[in-house]
Amino acid sequence: MIARVSLALSLLALTACGNMTAKSQQEAPDTTAAAPKQVTQVAAAAPAPRPRPSARTVADLDTTTAAQKAAAAAKPAAAAERKLGNTVASLGDPTDPGFWIKTPLVKAETDGRIVNPANGKSARVRLIPLAGPVGAGSQVSLPALRLLGVSLTDLPTLEVYSG
Repeated sequence: MIARVSLALSLLALTACGNMTAKSQQEAPDTTAAAPKQVTQVAAAAPAPRPRPSARTVADLDTTTAAQKAAAAAKPAAAAERKLGNTVASLGDPTDPGFWIKTPLVKAETDGRIVNPANGKSARVRLIPLAGPVGAGSQVSLPALRLLGVSLTDLPTLEVYSG
């Protein structure tokens, strides 16, 4: 019981860390609205359900299916992408399901990909605007961080691509 309460408090503290800003290196941000385009596999997949209110472990909080993880791990054609920049990432709301990143590098929701340059792993995600300066950090979903091989307590610098 104490371990579960401790884990819940740790996850809440990490979520609060997502609100802090951190300097990052980035290229010019995407300041245009996303053009209509075909829906990618990530967006087309049935959304992951919200975790049960009693969820306390990482496994309980990550409600994505194996098929959703495989779709998120698929690498798109490089020609279809545009690098938006780099961002320091932290764990976002662990109860918000699916593969996403909330980042000031976009002005409108669109599909994209994030890459962990430390190990080369990537995840196809939904890019969601986050208010703040371009140099502010970003918040990443729990399933996306797991797919990237990032510890939930780390603050990695990730590459962000649209397309």
